[in-house]
Amino acid sequence: MPPPVFRFAPSPNGYLHLGHARSALLNFDLARASGGQFLLRIEDIDTARCRPEFEEAIYEDLDWLGLSWEQPVRRQSEHFDLYRETLVRLDQEGLLYRSFESRTEIARLVAERDTQGRWPRDPDGAPLYPGAGATQSASEQARLEQSGLPFALRLKVEAAMHQAGHLTWAESGEGPLGETGRVVAQPQAWGDVVLGRKETPASYHLSVVIDDAVQGVTHIVRGQDLFWATSVHRLLQNLLGLPEPAYRHHALVRDESGAKLSKSSQSTAIRALRATGLSPGDVRRMAGVEAG
Repeated sequence: MPPPVFRFAPSPNGYLHLGHARSALLNFDLARASGGQFLLRIEDIDTARCRPEFEEAIYEDLDWLGLSWEQPVRRQSEHFDLYRETLVRLDQEGLLYRSFESRTEIARLVAERDTQGRWPRDPDGAPLYPGAGATQSASEQARLEQSGLPFALRLKVEAAMHQAGHLTWAESGEGPLGETGRVVAQPQAWGDVVLGRKETPASYHLSVVIDDAVQGVTHIVRGQDLFWATSVHRLLQNLLGLPEPAYRHHALVRDESGAKLSKSSQSTAIRALRATGLSPGDVRRMAGVEAG
């Protein structure tokens, strides 16, 4: 039986904080304890926000924490063609449609629907897509695309679920409400999720399942904020014939107000903590990870 494969996959759009440290350390410790591999992936699809100096800071911070990883590092920006090919495949299978409304137009539609009773939200609190893309004819979709309008490529979740059937995943951590064991996937809670845009070859949901499969990742250890996103990932894995990893979602590191950390939280940035004279062991303890 091949050794397990773990990964840490940050985006270089800011400096790593204590929450990232927790995920990275847990993955590294679990890989080492099981005789497995620890991979580092740079998720830099968003070329407008990702910057080389942040990527370099990721390497510096993880090295300072005492982590080492397999080479070469996979960078998503080097695999755009693969994501595009996958979108073409799903489109040819009739599982995608284009939505042409701008974010401003979508916000207006949601506001209108909210006056008639709160419009449904996804598990992150964002409104489900309220637009006309799903009901437009193929000829109308083609006409709008040929006009040069920007668009998002959305998954027909209901059709995809009908094709995939009942989906679950093995959870060895727990969800926000203590969900663990064999968890039933609920991709419908996200509505018709965006898998790509006219100028962007893939969304997070699509790229992450492709990358994990290509890299042979067997165990995904990440924060509870991504717990229910696993429903979408399990659906895509099924549609694309990709293997099902084991999942473990861990509690988030939160600030004094109870909010989860963000990359704008400079006081908890690993490099800021380093500058105060703290040791890697100090940061490990602050991240709530016992020494491996």
